[in-house]
Amino acid sequence: MAARIEILAVGPLHRDFEPAARHYLDLLRPYAAVTVREVKETPLRGRSEAEVLREEGRRLLAAWPQAPLVAALAVEGRALDTEGFAAWLQGGVERGGAAFVVGGSLGLAPEVLVRAGARVSLSALTLPHQLARVVLLEQLFRAARILRGEPYHH
Repeated sequence: MAARIEILAVGPLHRDFEPAARHYLDLLRPYAAVTVREVKETPLRGRSEAEVLREEGRRLLAAWPQAPLVAALAVEGRALDTEGFAAWLQGGVERGGAAFVVGGSLGLAPEVLVRAGARVSLSALTLPHQLARVVLLEQLFRAARILRGEPYHH
């Protein structure tokens, strides 16, 4: 899977999550060129949730990935098992690359969800957006191993 994968996310990772994210980015290096771009997170204090989503949504749309396949991470998105995720990702890779959009603590604005070509759910559970980025990187690594015919359980 010689792939180009981009992750566009709201806000920087908290320092507690950085080592795990770096770990998976390092593991992914032989399989894919993965870039992570971040847009500024909007603080909730003094603002309504709708206003925060709108501001973060504008930033995400302004930085929109150019990949042929852009998927928004959303709890109501398509639920795939690991093998299914790998097969789905392969379609994007074959078309020239894939990108994932990860919202902030409130999720993604409706206009961002509409713009995305797909919606993917990492779990039916609500995950903190910081943890979702790490889980996404881990699943990308597993998918890369699957697509190369390598074991992925260990």
